[in-house]
Amino acid sequence: MQVTALLDAVLHDYEDKEQVVERALHADKRLREFFGAFRASRVETATLHSYVKHRRTAGVSNATINRKLALLRRAFNLAKKSTPPQVNRVPVFPILKEAPPRRGFFEHDEFLAQRKELPEHLKPVLTFAYNTGCRKGEILALGWEQVDLFANVVRLNPGETKNDDGRVIALAGELLSMLIMQRQIRDQLWPDCPWVFFRYGRRIKSFRGAWEEASKRAGLWDAERDRPRYIFHDLRRTGARNLVRAGVPEAVVMSIGGWRTRSIFDRYNIVSERDLHDAAAKLEEYIGKVESARDKDKTRITRINDDLLLS
Repeated sequence: MQVTALLDAVLHDYEDKEQVVERALHADKRLREFFGAFRASRVETATLHSYVKHRRTAGVSNATINRKLALLRRAFNLAKKSTPPQVNRVPVFPILKEAPPRRGFFEHDEFLAQRKELPEHLKPVLTFAYNTGCRKGEILALGWEQVDLFANVVRLNPGETKNDDGRVIALAGELLSMLIMQRQIRDQLWPDCPWVFFRYGRRIKSFRGAWEEASKRAGLWDAERDRPRYIFHDLRRTGARNLVRAGVPEAVVMSIGGWRTRSIFDRYNIVSERDLHDAAAKLEEYIGKVESARDKDKTRITRINDDLLLS
C-alpha cells in the first residue's frame, strides 16, 4: 500500500469525525509531494529524517515540519489499527525542537496605527481580533448566521473552530458598533453576501501584502529582519492580555479565545514586559507603604515610652 492511500484514509477520518479538514489539506499536499511514490512499508525513520532535511532546506520551521509529520503519524496509526491492519508497523517519528512561542503584543497605540493604515475592508477584521483574541481562520470564516445583533452575541459552532469546541462571544462597545456597521454595509451593497468580513461582497482569504504595507506606513516594520514587527496571530495573545488586564477571570478568557487547556493558554505568554514593570512598581509601592507604617509605629511607640518616663 502506498503512502497516498494512508493519507486518503486520514482525510476521510477527519470528515467522518466532522473535524475541520481544511487544516489538514496543506500538510497533506506537502507530504504527497515527498512521499507520494513511497510504499508505506518502505517508510522508515531514516526516510522521515530525509523529509525533515528536505523541508529545512526549503526554509521551513521545525514547528511546521512537526505539524506535517503529525498528520503522517496519524495516518500510519489509523492504518495499523484498522481491520485488517494495513501496515505492520508504525515507524518512529522524529520530534523536532521548536522555537519558543512568540511574545509579540500590540500596545493600544500600535493597534490604532496599524488599523489606520490598513484598507477599509480589513479594519473590522483587526478590531474583532484585538477585542476577542480569536484566530484569523475563525474570524474570516464567520457568517452572518452566527451573529445575533439582538442578543449581542457571536456563536462559533462546534466543528467550526480549531479544537472543534463551540464558543459564545458577547458583544459590547466598539465590537458591537463595528458589527452593526458591517451589517449595514452588507445589506446596502451586497445583500447576498453570507460573510461578516468581506471585500466587494466576497470572502477575505489572504491579506499578507496589505498587512506588510500597512506595517511599513504605521512604523511597525522590522528593518533589520525586513519583515513586519507583528504578525496577525500576535493579536491573539494581545486580545487575551487585554481581557486579563480588564479584570476578566482567566477561565473566562480561555473560553472566549478557545483555549482548551491551561498549558496551551500559558504558552501564549500573556504577561508582557510592561506587565512585569507594572508589577515591580506595585511591589515597590506596597513595600514603601509597609515601611512607612512601620516607621509610624516606631515613632508612636517611642512617644509612648517618652511619655511614660516623664510621668
